[in-house]
Amino acid sequence: MKTVLLLALLAAAPLALLAQASPPAAWTDHRRALPDKLRQVPVGLTLWHTPNPVYPAPNFARPGGFVWEHATLIRSEASEPLTVVECGSFIWYSEAGWQANLHQTPAEFADLFHCPGGRLLPGATYTFAHNNRYADNARQLYGGDALWYILARDPAGKLYKGFGLIETEATVR
Repeated sequence: MKTVLLLALLAAAPLALLAQASPPAAWTDHRRALPDKLRQVPVGLTLWHTPNPVYPAPNFARPGGFVWEHATLIRSEASEPLTVVECGSFIWYSEAGWQANLHQTPAEFADLFHCPGGRLLPGATYTFAHNNRYADNARQLYGGDALWYILARDPAGKLYKGFGLIETEATVR
């Protein structure tokens, strides 16, 4: 009997470790539209994408490939400078809903959006001009939505968010 119990415990151990190693779900309350990270944080930033929706086009730099060319812009609506804490996106391409996708540090954000020190000045707009998505071939063309977000703090430590949805379509125009 002890051997059976020991074998059962040994068989269950990898499953317990696997469950502990899985990242937490990004979107646990499917009655709500936003992923958990963005809920209950006040809006203080405006984020948008252009063009939107975006369609794949042939990528002449990589014959046979495709590119969804678009820009992402962010503007602070706060009355004082905000400092970026995090930038990233969630993607929705299946029935599973929002899945964590990209995560950028404040330094990466500062570089991509040309925002010195990740410091967002009131009313200023910062642009990630070539926030493009790529496919190596036509088999990789699929549509889906991405929810980009920025989290930033004011000098008092209050957290604000900005978010914007981009629709990426699968059909070449």
